[in-house]
Amino acid sequence: MFRHPLRYLLASLYAPTPNSLSRIARFSYSERPSKSNFLPPISLLSLGSEIVCTRFGGEIAANASIISSKCSKTTIRAPSLLFSVQYLCTLPSQFSISASSHDFHENTSTSIADKVYGTVMSSYSSDQSMEEALTALAPELTTELVNDVLHRLRYEEKLAFRFFTWAGHQDGYAHDPQNFNDMIEILSSTGFKTKQFGVTCDVLDYMKRKRKKSVPVEALLTILKAYTEKHLSGIGKFAKKKRIKPKIQPEVHSLNLLLDSLCKCCLVTEAESIFHRVKLKVPPTAETYNILFFGWCRVRDPEKAMNVLEEMLERGHIPESFTYNAAISSFCDAGMIKEAMELFEFMRTKGSTISSPTAKTYSVLIVALAKYDNMMDECFNLLREMRGCGCLPDVSTYIDLIEGMCLAGKIDAAYKILEEMDNNSYPPDILTYNCFLKVLCDMKKHEEASRLCEKMIEGGCEPSVHTYNMMITMFFKIEDSNRAFDIWLEMDKRECARSVDTYGIMIDGLFGCGRVEDACFLLDDVMDRGMKLPYKNFDSLMMRLSEIGNLRAIHRLSDHMRRFYNVAMARRFAKSQKKKSISMRRP
Repeated sequence: MFRHPLRYLLASLYAPTPNSLSRIARFSYSERPSKSNFLPPISLLSLGSEIVCTRFGGEIAANASIISSKCSKTTIRAPSLLFSVQYLCTLPSQFSISASSHDFHENTSTSIADKVYGTVMSSYSSDQSMEEALTALAPELTTELVNDVLHRLRYEEKLAFRFFTWAGHQDGYAHDPQNFNDMIEILSSTGFKTKQFGVTCDVLDYMKRKRKKSVPVEALLTILKAYTEKHLSGIGKFAKKKRIKPKIQPEVHSLNLLLDSLCKCCLVTEAESIFHRVKLKVPPTAETYNILFFGWCRVRDPEKAMNVLEEMLERGHIPESFTYNAAISSFCDAGMIKEAMELFEFMRTKGSTISSPTAKTYSVLIVALAKYDNMMDECFNLLREMRGCGCLPDVSTYIDLIEGMCLAGKIDAAYKILEEMDNNSYPPDILTYNCFLKVLCDMKKHEEASRLCEKMIEGGCEPSVHTYNMMITMFFKIEDSNRAFDIWLEMDKRECARSVDTYGIMIDGLFGCGRVEDACFLLDDVMDRGMKLPYKNFDSLMMRLSEIGNLRAIHRLSDHMRRFYNVAMARRFAKSQKKKSISMRRP
């Protein structure tokens, strides 16, 4: 079959050789579809309206009569040619009219890249391991495929590094230097990333130049030493200046950075492998063990985390309470309450003075237990135990407990903690009430929020402007503009001065619920008072006014904003918004 039959037909007509007629004849007979002929034999010799295609000296001439010349010529009737061309164009299924092999290969690679990228992102948002999901997908890895996926993950450097590491471990595939360059560029695209992944980039650069899948121990020690001398020389200079002999080897700081970057990318297995290879040459510190311990907690493997903790204690290093608190918080977030309680018992029985449970430890456990209906008694038992062991809760602890109870749906328990604060000489202040109120407003529990405001006033704590702002925002979200107006008027009764944010919330809410006249009235009031509106509200207000066609308000608002913002400030704001959108962009 011909891929482009029309192109073949025209090339046959314009061919400079005398075999052009035989070409068309062969095309008409041997390569024609089974049902009909494109060019009937009589059309090649018949008289009448004809087209003569003549090539002489590189020129092509067309005439209605046969031109006698020494050059080759092919004579066919115009109706037959038009009919044949039309027939060719309407029968794509009888000829293999398709994209070229390059386009087909490119489309196939794109579809595979879509599947790989979708697998990476879906496994990241779920509890499934990304490496297991990619292994189950089993894509045929090529340099182009890996580059395409890395380009899509350029704003997710941790996911990109995990995918890069997984691909490098697959049989039958080795990273190309271009893959290493792309990965290094992703890990060093900003100053923050360069500081976090600097040692990692040096390791990748060594692997690229030596074309190896791993780094020997001696080479790794050289990389760590070079990075320390180049980027972490401040500690050494200070020690030399003060004539102090450092107790630890300087390379351990670079090692900690390398292990920390791997653990934050959930590559804890690779981090532990490097740790065991170099720990005899570079003695680890307590920070090194803390990094590995929290890394295993991050990937929800409490058994290996406890092994690291036991080895840390055997070597005489003392974990800090922050390490335990972070681990317990990770276990609780993952729903591993049993493992969290075991670690908590380990802190109480085997922990030292600096690693004993703190108020933060108790609050994390209480909030985690509050999510279960049958564990509420255990929550308050822990609260009493906290006071009994001399670990007195402070205001921040009570705020954490109240927020946790509200998020768990235990509003009555949150009120009980609020009462307990008052009974233990910690009367709730406006900050405590606002934290409680914020959770209720975010959950759109307007009745509970109103009851809390009344309780606040009864307790002698006057609501602040932030309190009213949250209430107004909540009522507009539930499309109750009348209640929002009641809160607005109550501010006058309580003699609470409105801020520019209050006006902004009210104007935006009134536009959203269709009360355009009231919104325009408040906007005029803002401009009459000479209040400086935030620049981020300018675009939304201009859009609202343009929708209703209020040109007077548009011009007045533009003149008003020009008093506070110049062109340079507007340009800086636009650039900052662009950078923010790029950082949140997904390919």
